[in-house]
Amino acid sequence: MTDHPGGWGRRSLCAVGLAVLALSGTPRAGAPAGPLTGSVVGFVTLKSRVRGTPMPSAMYPTRRVDPAGAPATPEINNVVVYVKDVPFQGELPVMHAELRQRDEMFAPHVLAITKGSWVEFPNDDLIFHNVFSLSGAASFNLGRYPKGQSRKRQFLKPGLVKVYCQIHSHMSASILVLDHPYFTIPAADGSFELRDLPPGDHVIVGWHERIGEYTAPLHIDAGRAATITLTLPVQDHAS
Repeated sequence: MTDHPGGWGRRSLCAVGLAVLALSGTPRAGAPAGPLTGSVVGFVTLKSRVRGTPMPSAMYPTRRVDPAGAPATPEINNVVVYVKDVPFQGELPVMHAELRQRDEMFAPHVLAITKGSWVEFPNDDLIFHNVFSLSGAASFNLGRYPKGQSRKRQFLKPGLVKVYCQIHSHMSASILVLDHPYFTIPAADGSFELRDLPPGDHVIVGWHERIGEYTAPLHIDAGRAATITLTLPVQDHAS
């Protein structure tokens, strides 16, 4: 697997046989497509389960107040499906999202937004938290603040933004900022749908922070729906 500048890994699923494609040539019920656009519906499956959370930073000692922590989030919630480098005409919708600090974790752990969107960082814990990033797409430090307060940040550059807390080194989250609206996080059963895609040949991506980008070819016909299954080999570091 090769690495994209900024930590994005890429590998073609087609080349290594990790994607099963079924491109539909007929309209699919439940997946409407406009006369000038198409859509894609499909499923994401995980080849193996991630055991545990990303390794804490060694930059400063861990200061977890609650050793038990919160229940683990299903790994499917940490996957983002999007179309890569797709042209988009028009004004991007501005999103207003939240990345809450709760149980000494960021919730959700993975967030996907459009370029120009705002993210709020409310503190729900009884202790102080901080939000900072040194990512190329956004470098900032929102300072320390107590329970009941919040900070916000607008994200003006596409890319991957890794977010941390200076007080608690085990806290981290990923924000994917995209310059088009053709992305989603799969449902609990792995299903997803992307609508209003421009016709033509594209590349669809299943992204997870542990493996980066896994790609597969995708063809979109106007007024029709393609179907696809993406199988991501999400593995523990020790495997």
